[in-house]
Amino acid sequence: MGIAIAEFSPVEQTAFVTAYARALDSRWPRPILDDTLSDDIVAKIDDDFQALGVPSSAVRQTALRAKLLDDRVRAFISEHPDAVVVALGAGLDRGMQRVKPPATVDWYSVDLPNVIALRDQLPPADDHAHSVAASLADDGWADSIPPDRPTMLIADGLLAFLPESVIVSLFRGIPEYFRSGELALNDYGRVGQVSLLAMKVAFSAVGNQWAYRGFKDARVPESWNPRLRLVEEAGLAHAPEVDLYPAAARVSTRLMGMSRAGARTAQVLRYGF
Repeated sequence: MGIAIAEFSPVEQTAFVTAYARALDSRWPRPILDDTLSDDIVAKIDDDFQALGVPSSAVRQTALRAKLLDDRVRAFISEHPDAVVVALGAGLDRGMQRVKPPATVDWYSVDLPNVIALRDQLPPADDHAHSVAASLADDGWADSIPPDRPTMLIADGLLAFLPESVIVSLFRGIPEYFRSGELALNDYGRVGQVSLLAMKVAFSAVGNQWAYRGFKDARVPESWNPRLRLVEEAGLAHAPEVDLYPAAARVSTRLMGMSRAGARTAQVLRYGF
């Protein structure tokens, strides 16, 4: 009998989509992220993950953006070996185990209380891993995280499920609380109504939780806090890992990346402060 999750709200259940996508990627002959720990975690949870209806395209995109975010965390830690890493809306992700930071780094995972309670039942444990059970809509979500060390914040698959008011508050508050660092996240560009409907249909189990349609321009958050500056806008279509895609998906992804609009439909954005 696995760990029961009957009490999870619909928005909390969105954590299972990315966990299952990472697990599926690890089962493929040519995985992108190869996060076998996610597969182990999914096996411990009593849920019908197949009912989530995660398409292969979403598995590839989820794995690739996690790989790109991991690479940016590694680069930040290389420059700041005393860093703090903060995973916003961490879900069940075990990015710390993939990145393998030195013992001088502390890693904080922030998510809603039910998600954190489940997360804390799952291995592995680490002396430098810390759980924060809080809503990002609450002003005090970061109170237990040290503000005076170089800080790398990551948000993987989070912003789509937050109201715009919460996103604006986050972008305004992060540079005020943390002394210095970076914020890296995935973005879909500005999602049109037709595309939004298609996403809701593709993710029928959690699609109705989709709340934010994305930035019209990657520099929009700079207007929310003068300390924020866009330092990278990386389209997933340009990543070398796309070569691991099946032939048809590889060709269509590369073609999409040839236009500015196409590249913006799936990208990693990084802001310094």
